[in-house]
Amino acid sequence: MADTKISPHSLAELKNTTDDALGNYLRGLKFEQDNTKLDVRLAIGYASVIIAAATFAADYKLGWEATKTWTAVAVVAYALLNGAFTYWMWAVEKGCVFAGVREGKKALYLHDFQISVASKTKKHDPTYYLTISSANSESRQITAPFTTWFTADGYFVAKPFQQWLASSVEAIGNADSKNALRDQRDEIASPSPEVELTPQGNGTVDASGTDGKSKGSKRSKRKG
Repeated sequence: MADTKISPHSLAELKNTTDDALGNYLRGLKFEQDNTKLDVRLAIGYASVIIAAATFAADYKLGWEATKTWTAVAVVAYALLNGAFTYWMWAVEKGCVFAGVREGKKALYLHDFQISVASKTKKHDPTYYLTISSANSESRQITAPFTTWFTADGYFVAKPFQQWLASSVEAIGNADSKNALRDQRDEIASPSPEVELTPQGNGTVDASGTDGKSKGSKRSKRKG
């Protein structure tokens, strides 16, 4: 159980704490994080700060008349960078909290161990939404209420969170078989059909599982 207590009524705190735990858990399973997207976001942010600081310093030392042209250029550049930052956050990262690959795997099979995880919450809904993507499968979403791994007074419990991830995501379950609940993983990997098809006596198939061959009624013979 985590020592840090958060407010169980704050979705932002619940999500941020869970996001941090997810990254720590995957890194503990020898997933090497790819920080390319994070580095780009930080570079855009730092560039915006540098432009703002340089503009302020120039205006403070040289005055408005001497720097107004450069100030106009800086304002345009800052606006463009701010737009790029917003686009990168919403269109490229899309809530990604972890992207990486398991360490020690041969390049030939690298795609089997790549994983990208994006998280989100919805207003007034204490549910954690995860979108799992990998190189060799389509993206899919898994969900669970925060109460699965948070106590009523706001403490994070790692075990049920790790079991949920290992049982729901094949790549994580393969890396952490101890926490993977096999029954759940088998059901996810090979879901049983909702309706079982049963062969009938006349060679056709009935979706209800009942025999479609009608039985004739017996008529009793009256003795004369």
